[in-house]
This record gives sequence, C-alpha cells and structure tokens, in this order.
Amino acid sequence: MFKYLLMLLTAFSALCIESFARKDEERIAKRDSILKNIVPPSFPDNHFVVTKFGAVGDSLKNSKPAFDKAMAAAKKKNGGKVIVPPGVYILNGPIHFVSNVNLELQKGATLVFGTDAKDYLPVVFTSWEGTMLYNYSPFIYGYQLENIAITGEGVIDGNAKESFNTWHGLQKESQLRSRKMNHENTPFNERIFGEGYYLRPHLIQFFECRNILIEGITIKNAPFWCVHLLKSENITARRVKFDAYNKNNDGFDPEYSKNVLIEDIDFNNADDNVAIKAGRDYEGRRLGLITENIIIRNCRFKGLHGVVIGSEMSAGVRNVFVEDCTYGGYCKRGIYLKSNPDRGGFIKNVFINNVAFGEVEDCFFITSYYHGEGSGFETEIKDVFVNNLKCKAATNAGIVIQGFPTKKVTDIYFNKVLIESCKKAISFTNTENIVFNDVIIGEEVSVPSHVK
Repeated sequence: MFKYLLMLLTAFSALCIESFARKDEERIAKRDSILKNIVPPSFPDNHFVVTKFGAVGDSLKNSKPAFDKAMAAAKKKNGGKVIVPPGVYILNGPIHFVSNVNLELQKGATLVFGTDAKDYLPVVFTSWEGTMLYNYSPFIYGYQLENIAITGEGVIDGNAKESFNTWHGLQKESQLRSRKMNHENTPFNERIFGEGYYLRPHLIQFFECRNILIEGITIKNAPFWCVHLLKSENITARRVKFDAYNKNNDGFDPEYSKNVLIEDIDFNNADDNVAIKAGRDYEGRRLGLITENIIIRNCRFKGLHGVVIGSEMSAGVRNVFVEDCTYGGYCKRGIYLKSNPDRGGFIKNVFINNVAFGEVEDCFFITSYYHGEGSGFETEIKDVFVNNLKCKAATNAGIVIQGFPTKKVTDIYFNKVLIESCKKAISFTNTENIVFNDVIIGEEVSVPSHVK
C-alpha cells in the first residue's frame, strides 16, 4: 500500500512540474503575441516651443494661455512636438491635448498646476472610481485622440497637497451620489458634478485614446490618481518616476483598456503602484469592456501596494503579466487581487514571474470579499500562475486566498515561492485546486533531527 501511494505521489509531482513548464511556455507565447501589438506612436517633424507662444518659466506667470496656443498651433499643422524648455511653468487650468502631439518636457522643466478649482471648469466627461460622469477636468486631459505622448526628463507637479488633497475628507456625499447614479443607470448627461462637489480630478487622464506614450518624466503631488488610462489602447509607459504622497495617488490605472506595457518604472506612491480596473458594479457589467493584455515588467515597487487588480473590475480583467520586477522600498501588499460580491465580472489569466519584495504586510493576497460587503454578483477568480516569487518578510501573512462560498477561487498555481519569514504562512477559505511546487514559507527545514 505504501509503495503504491509513493508511486502516486511521484507521478503527481512529475505531472505538476510538467504542467508548470507547459504553462510557462504558454505564458511566453501569449505575452509575445501581445507585445507585437504595442507600438509607440510617431509624430510629424514640427516643433512648437511654448516660450514662443508667451510661456514664461519664472514660477510666477500663468502660462496656461501659451500652452493652449501651442496646442492649437500643433493641431493646425496636424501635430508635432510641443516643447517645454527648462523653467518652472505655472498653469492655472488644464492642458487639453490634441491628436498627433508629443508634449516634451526638457530636463529642468517643471509644470506646476494651480490650486483654484474653478480653473478646471467647465466640467468634462470623465470617470471617478469606476463610474462615468462629468467632473472637474483632469490637469492633463485627452479625449478621443490618437498618437499622443508626454516625454522628456521634466517634472509634472500637481501641487495638490494643500488644496485638492484636503477634499478627501469631504467627498463621501458626492462619492455615494455617484455610486447611486451607477446602480440606477442614470443617463451620463445627468451625472453632473464639479463645483459644489468634492470629487478630486485626476492628474493625467487619456480617455478613449489610441497610441499613447508616457516616457522619462517625473510625476508628483497629484490631486487624485496620477495616470488614468480609460477606454484606451496601445499604450507604452516607461522610465517614469513617481513621487506622489497624496490621498489616492495611484501610479497607473488602466481601466477598460487593452494592450498596455508598463516598464522600467520607479514607483513611490501613497497608494497602489499599478491598479488594474474595469468599471464598477452595474455600469461595469453593462458596458462589458474587458481590461486585458497588461504587461508590467522591470519595475521597482514602493508605496501602498505593488500590483493590484480591482476592486473596480466589474467588466472583467484578463491576461495580466507581472515580470522581472523588484522593490524600491516598503509595500503594504505585494500582489493584491480584490473584489466583492457587488462587482461581478472575472479575474483570470494572471501571470506573476520573477518578482521580489522586501518587507511587506502581506506578500500575496486574493480576496472575493473586499471591505466585507456586497451581495448578488460574485466574481470569478481563476487561473493565476505564480512562478519565482520572493519576499524577505511578511509581518502579517505570506499567502492569503479568500473565495466566496458560492463562487470559490480556483486553479491558483505556485511554483518556486520563497517567503523568508512571516507571522502567518497560509490562509485559504472557499478555494479549490490550489497547487504548490517548491514553496518555502518561513525558515527552510533542512535535514531532520535524529536520535543520538
């Protein structure tokens, strides 16, 4: 009997190893096919230097009119490069992009946005926490455009610490109003916020745009999410640095978007480094615009959470690759997939490969019951593959998976995981088919002791 059992265990182990190898081949093929569809935009060889349109980088003069004129001139010539020379430029109001424009912030150039909320009116069509509505304009905003970029070695400073950041404690009534409109399917043109409400604008938002490049810049002090990529596709973000400590200062938020490459980023955010989203509750399920084909690689994580999927993900998220990433400092959680039974939708085909964290609270966390609330629309979470995940210390938990009684989390595979120390190793509830191969949580056990 023992010999038979040993043969079964050996066969099962070999089958698991073969399965992991096969899945890794599938991962590489799928990732490479996605990468072929992500191509940075190119631009006409026209230059529009903002100082020639009246901008002054003296940290005093309002240069917004000059930026507007430069964008208009670029549009008239069918695009080109809007160049910002070294200097500190005050912008009392938003930059509204046009197609075929690369906004180049040269080394030593800083954009500082004004703090008067009225300067970001009239309201524009946007989204807030997964609900479509009209609100203050994002500080840099592009709607239904193609071939757009922000590049260079300059800085975008939202300057929001003492202004919009303070709205966080005042937003609840407006937040609940937006969610009620979502659940009741209120027509978009009746969802008017802006003045008299406290929904903070995004720093950068590209909405229904194609062919986007964000490269080299430093982003700091945002009023809300830093870079919101909404209903957009073919996006490259690389060599960006974050220094964003305000409330809800997520780094990148791709939502209802596809074919996104985020690489070589230095994160330092008070909130999620990357938060992958796909709409909230009824509206997300109704629109059904899946967020898919997201590749995150060669990044340094630092902030609240490294990579998050959710919690607004009601249309579904699939084909997410996190590869060859490490940490630049502390994260509360490393990898975090979160939903609740108000959302519905799905999370599937997530690949974590060669990722390391230092000290965290929780290394890897999946929950179907975020905030312990919701009913009626459980989320399907399945097919998550974790290979070569390392963590120095988890002060709370190593690996947590929380399914829902009527919709269990299934088919989660761990291969070569090392969590050097943690308070709690594993906590699984409402799960099925969780597979481990070469997993060490806590100090590795070596040769067993024996009687001397």
